[in-house]
Amino acid sequence: MPRAVIAIGGNSLIPDADHTSVQDQYLAAAETDEHIASLVEAGWDVAISHGNGPQVGFILRRSEMASSELHEIPLDYCGADTQGAIGYMLQQNLVNDFRQRGVNKSVATVVTQVEVDATDPAFDSPSKPIGSFMDEAQAIKRRDEDGWDVKEDAGRGWRRVVASPRPMRIVELEVIKQLLDAGVVTIAVGGGGIPVVADENGDLRGIPAVIDKDLASALLASQVDADLLLISTAVEQVALNFGKENEEWVAQFTLDEVKQYLAEGGHFAEGSMAPKMRAVVQFLEAGGKEALITNPENLERAMAGETGTRIVR
Repeated sequence: MPRAVIAIGGNSLIPDADHTSVQDQYLAAAETDEHIASLVEAGWDVAISHGNGPQVGFILRRSEMASSELHEIPLDYCGADTQGAIGYMLQQNLVNDFRQRGVNKSVATVVTQVEVDATDPAFDSPSKPIGSFMDEAQAIKRRDEDGWDVKEDAGRGWRRVVASPRPMRIVELEVIKQLLDAGVVTIAVGGGGIPVVADENGDLRGIPAVIDKDLASALLASQVDADLLLISTAVEQVALNFGKENEEWVAQFTLDEVKQYLAEGGHFAEGSMAPKMRAVVQFLEAGGKEALITNPENLERAMAGETGTRIVR
């Protein structure tokens, strides 16, 4: 059976600013799962990864607001919490979909650690903002007392920043492969994985960092021998010069074209499409066959070649 890794953006579970509750996110997960269930019903083995940026932000905000009475929650534990909660939403909805369709498939969520290099250059220049805005006095206090890296954010206040190191190793990879080989739809590497480093004895410990979800998904896709990396995002197709007068929607790129556009810069927005395209490059250069980018509601049409953006070697 062909195998796909489907990477779902964390923001796709939050349709808009008026629909951020857990119940709203559950309903959004249900809509996405309907399309994934169709792919499974059509004969695909599937692993699912997901983002968690907004959800981690909610946990951090609650933690900060309750800090006068309760301990604050470390960032790696926030990642574990969201892997469980989002995995539960996706898992339950898929189980229901499969029952309604008469599909004999099991679903499992794996709380996944991803090892990074403690000497990764990203740790020298933390840049990923997390948590609430602070005034300068609060930021300096957290820096001095708690060892936070803090930066002023475009005149809006100060925020904590953490490193975004490259994923090196998926700790639970063998478990994930065994589940997929047994035909289990497997939810893993949520939020890019819980970042961990190994000490001189090989023992792991969590660290305050954020791993790019799409890079971790590409690593997962490569290591489970996926035929397809499918990135589900907010747009139906990828555009060159997105948002500009000369915007151009593209149905297919070659690997070399994507590498050229990334090298030139300006074609794909940083913090949006550029990281996804870098993940696609990583997957294809590691031997992957093809990648596909589209929005959740068009997954089936994109798989049929009717829309989406396909990237091939």
